[in-house]
Amino acid sequence: MDIYGGAAPLGCEIQGKKLFSGLKLAFGPELWWGANPALLLKYYRTFGNWNFGGVFHYDINQREETVTSFAIPLPKNTRASLMLQRKFGRFDITLGGLWSGTTLVGREFQATTEYSPTATVYQDVVKKSDTFGGKLKMIYSGGNFNAYAQGAIMGLVANGGADNTRTLTGWTLKDSGSGNQSNVLAGFTYQMGNFQIAPNFLWQKPLVGPMPNGIEAPGRLRNILDDPFAVRSNRETTAGELLLTYDPTPGTWMYDWDNDETEDAPFAASLGFIYRHLPTAQDAAIGILADGRSTFAFAASAPAHDLWETNLKITSRLTKDFGFIANAYLGTAQANGDDERLIKRGGGDLQMIYKKIRLNAALKFNDWGPYDYHRDFNLTFPFQCMVDLSTNLFKPKWLGPLSTRVGIRGTYRTLDKYSNRYVAGYVSDGNGGFIESTDIIGASKGNEWEIRTYISFSLF
Repeated sequence: MDIYGGAAPLGCEIQGKKLFSGLKLAFGPELWWGANPALLLKYYRTFGNWNFGGVFHYDINQREETVTSFAIPLPKNTRASLMLQRKFGRFDITLGGLWSGTTLVGREFQATTEYSPTATVYQDVVKKSDTFGGKLKMIYSGGNFNAYAQGAIMGLVANGGADNTRTLTGWTLKDSGSGNQSNVLAGFTYQMGNFQIAPNFLWQKPLVGPMPNGIEAPGRLRNILDDPFAVRSNRETTAGELLLTYDPTPGTWMYDWDNDETEDAPFAASLGFIYRHLPTAQDAAIGILADGRSTFAFAASAPAHDLWETNLKITSRLTKDFGFIANAYLGTAQANGDDERLIKRGGGDLQMIYKKIRLNAALKFNDWGPYDYHRDFNLTFPFQCMVDLSTNLFKPKWLGPLSTRVGIRGTYRTLDKYSNRYVAGYVSDGNGGFIESTDIIGASKGNEWEIRTYISFSLF
């Protein structure tokens, strides 16, 4: 579904009616990016004041290939979860339990007693008790003041999947859904007319920490391909987030999944700031070789480092036919792979539409390129610019994602020694010949550009 031969997720969902109300069945070869061929069964009902939900997930087979490193298939798994929820006055309490990872019981893994390259390495095995996890969440609804708190303890292989729930507002600090961790989250929102202030807090720590960088053999960093679990998204973290929102039309909520299409405010904006304290590194990430299919585990991981980022979103629909959405960001970030270089990046994008004409533009400074391998190998470009102008063959929904259109797109990048395809010049190879070099003092930046015309069909 893209220019380098990727494939879109594929599956089917069946929803029960009448006698089977509350029952859903989903199955397919890849229900989401990187998913194993699987069958999911969900049941949700209300009994008096209690809401009950259950999900059973069975992986039919193990997926062997992937086209992107952000969707590496996890080991074949069987899991089930149960949820009970009830309101007590202004409080909404949810209790959940998870059983996951029985296929990993008995598998061996390495661990250390401390995070140090000289630490003693010992070997352990996954036990049945490592397959269970639990979560408790409480929400207080008080009008202008609302708050929540939640906590979880998840066994070593009790992976439940990412939590995409919107709680109170558009916070980005969430439970990663990974096993091998205990975590606590808490936050509140306070409404002052059209303004909302919303601080949020996250603490999480793996039950078994990552293997240290530089550990001597036979010790090594764990990875999800060769080990029953690895410390990645469940990395030890203490983080704080502050979100400020101005939304004069709450009927089209700023943080709805389809807000880009439905927002009707002349001006709405959100400003967020996140600071993460990361006292340890992680286990090894998985990368993809140049053939686009073969996977490997990095030998090391990015070191411990505190990170921060701020994000701004502005949405404006000035008339029925004219509006725009602008996003900007600034902060620090680390590569997914083993490169130690910390980057300081910034940029933004703009989507603007007037009747059938749409303009998309983006700027990036000292940031990764558009593909996953750029972040895996820490490949950055000093400057990137993209401008896309298109017209629809019929009148679209405002900034809607589906439309048939024709357009022209221009992309421009500058390159330095941290960019792929950069050549600063040629130096002697010592044998009478010359070889490419990316590190020549005084060499100018490289550049690359592309102009593309396209037609995009919508069949629905």
